[in-house]
Amino acid sequence: MQTAATDVDLARELAAKLIHFLETGEAPAGLFAPDLFLDFTMPLWRVQADTARDAIAARLAGHPSKGQVARSRFDRLDSGFLIEVEETWEQGGDSWYCRELMRADIRDGLVAELSVYCTGDWDSARQAEHRAAVKLFRP
Repeated sequence: MQTAATDVDLARELAAKLIHFLETGEAPAGLFAPDLFLDFTMPLWRVQADTARDAIAARLAGHPSKGQVARSRFDRLDSGFLIEVEETWEQGGDSWYCRELMRADIRDGLVAELSVYCTGDWDSARQAEHRAAVKLFRP
């Protein structure tokens, strides 16, 4: 992985490309190493992929529709970056939402390892139930 010298501009560029991928389903050139290792944890399940192609396929299987990253937060790490995102998308006639925390390790200027922790996908009924039951102090 990159050393403490991981460039913040490179990390921000890769984070922006990752958000583009999340929103469009298209991985921009220069984002993932061919041997990308993905470790994806969701409520009650966990999947892994050991190539960029398989990681992209796993994402598209779970989120086939284009969406929007409504909010994000970026933190630089010595090995890469940490990004927190809120995603929304339309699928099957319903509005969906999820929150994810992703740790990306950079090697040779590309994301080589990606660990994703997801809240799970909330349909509009779950979102309404949450709004009725919980007062959030921040969006």
